Amino acid sequence: MTDGDGGGEAPFRVDCHVKVLDDRIVERARRAGLDAIVYAPHFTRLPEIRERAAAYSSEDLLVIPAREVFTGSWHNRKHVLALGLDEPVPDFIPLEAAMAEFERQNATVLVPHPEFATVSLSEADIRQYADLIDAVEIFNPKHLPANNRRASDIAETLSIPPFTSSYAHLRRSVGIAYTAFDAPIENEADLVAALADGVARRVVYDNGLDRVLATSTELAHLIYENTWEKVDRLFLSGTEPTHPQHIAYDGRFDDVAVY
Repeated sequence: MTDGDGGGEAPFRVDCHVKVLDDRIVERARRAGLDAIVYAPHFTRLPEIRERAAAYSSEDLLVIPAREVFTGSWHNRKHVLALGLDEPVPDFIPLEAAMAEFERQNATVLVPHPEFATVSLSEADIRQYADLIDAVEIFNPKHLPANNRRASDIAETLSIPPFTSSYAHLRRSVGIAYTAFDAPIENEADLVAALADGVARRVVYDNGLDRVLATSTELAHLIYENTWEKVDRLFLSGTEPTHPQHIAYDGRFDDVAVY
């Protein structure tokens, strides 16, 4: 398992976290040489994610459904990426409640952008749940170089396998970084198992102008996400589909809902 700013051919290339999905995303992923993308949009319930992923999957590009769960409150949220879920898990529940649910479902748990801003698991969180965490993201285009070095140090210190992704909220970012697995992967179950079993992999990313542009545009989008869009989502749009007290969850998470 190594990281670098490029690499040779590998059996299976996966952008392990994208937020957007349409025909243009699929075409861009194919042009980038990807074999799969992991689709985990914000505030979208698992059945809808699965339906859209299936609609855009093909022999040329596998689209894997996943959920990036927002644990805690909006102002102190910790993102956790879960693959292989059988049942939906809502946002805005405590980290410990989310991790317990992932363990119950035997989900594969990834840590995106560790210790980044106020939206990430800290090193202390990762240490606490190290037995449940299957991989830590060591390169994210939204990160500055110091953030990526810190993330890499955490993964190495705790002996947790790495991964990377474009974390694309915008089309142009898709494929700017990917994880190359040294194993054949044909479906969702294979990728979930490869991540859970620590299959050998390489972290590959573009460190040129495209990456710089992706970083700047994605950071600008992050600022937008946390200002006007936040106000709209929390105060103007009503209950989110992934709110723990939404009717879809049948009251299972009412006692742990943060809001």
